[in-house]
Amino acid sequence: MDRRLRLGMVGGGQGAFIGAAHRAAARLDDCYDFVAGALSSDPQRAAESGRMLRLDPARSYADYREMARAEAQRSDGIDAVVVATPNHLHAPVVTAFLEAGIHVICDKPLAMSLEEALQMQALSHATGKLLAVTYTYSGYAMVRHAKEMVAAGELGDIRLVQVEYLQDWLAEPVEQRGNKQAEWRTDPARSGPAGCLGDIGTHAYQLASFVTGMLPSDLCADVVTMVPGRRLDDHVQTMLRYPCGARGTLLASQIATGEGNALRLRVYGTRASISFDQENPDYLGYTPLGGNPVQLKRGRVRSASSEHATRIPVGHPEGYLEAFGQLYRDAALQIEAMLDGRPAPPSSLLLTTVEDGVQGMRFVEAALRSSALAGARVPIG
Repeated sequence: MDRRLRLGMVGGGQGAFIGAAHRAAARLDDCYDFVAGALSSDPQRAAESGRMLRLDPARSYADYREMARAEAQRSDGIDAVVVATPNHLHAPVVTAFLEAGIHVICDKPLAMSLEEALQMQALSHATGKLLAVTYTYSGYAMVRHAKEMVAAGELGDIRLVQVEYLQDWLAEPVEQRGNKQAEWRTDPARSGPAGCLGDIGTHAYQLASFVTGMLPSDLCADVVTMVPGRRLDDHVQTMLRYPCGARGTLLASQIATGEGNALRLRVYGTRASISFDQENPDYLGYTPLGGNPVQLKRGRVRSASSEHATRIPVGHPEGYLEAFGQLYRDAALQIEAMLDGRPAPPSSLLLTTVEDGVQGMRFVEAALRSSALAGARVPIG
């Protein structure tokens, strides 16, 4: 295209963590101009956030519905909108912009319920508009290389999948001490029925599914609240069973003292195993059966998907924002192709979309159902 895509945002204003990450990621590959926003549900805060981010006052909106209508009518209206709100607003905001004919990039989890997610999926298909879901960790170059290795059969038949996502930021009741991010994430009215399970458990589930190309058929789950007085879960452990006979475990906790953002994946096959640690994302562990473990390094491995997701030479670390930016880059490639009426480049098709969001909600609802049944094995969708 002969111009950048015009990008808007709902939510993500003053005091929000993820909005700034979205904006930085969108700027990284110079594919977007940020031109419009409804940055808070509070009109004064929305206006102040718009001024802080140098938006044209005429395109700094007090209400997302007004924004969707106005931007759809402008000749220079936005091509895509980012939804960076608490979970309870995902479905209504996504619906408003898809119905206005605008592509959407939504934070995860996709919805408050599987029913909502399926409605959003149907609307995305009916309108022909992209609905991307930002499962950030699928943007790492070495995660994409791992996916290629599994698909090429380098591990043999998959037998075991182990994934864990450990944090400690909710080890104390910080939601009772004015922590805004903790307040809404532990509030069932804004977060939905899942706390840790929806916030980071879905990330772990998606990473394992993305790399292995496999979805479990059923699970046993223990979804618990460890901090007294907390209204939503802060610790989850599950056992997964796959149609091919493989077994898996998933552990997600936000009360794991001493952990920062420890998302780790291990996949064991009949021929070899791989391991990935999000806190050291330039490396992928690889161990052949009977052989010595080696560390594969970003920039030293050769695969189409890892090279597409690499920006800087080997030895210069790439991290979270680059992975986030990769999703924005892939979304831009797909939106530009749709605007031009041509097929999307194959390199962009690893973008996580509404289909991934729906699978995440299937996992959430199955885990909650299993836990309510004292850990009984239940099917996943």
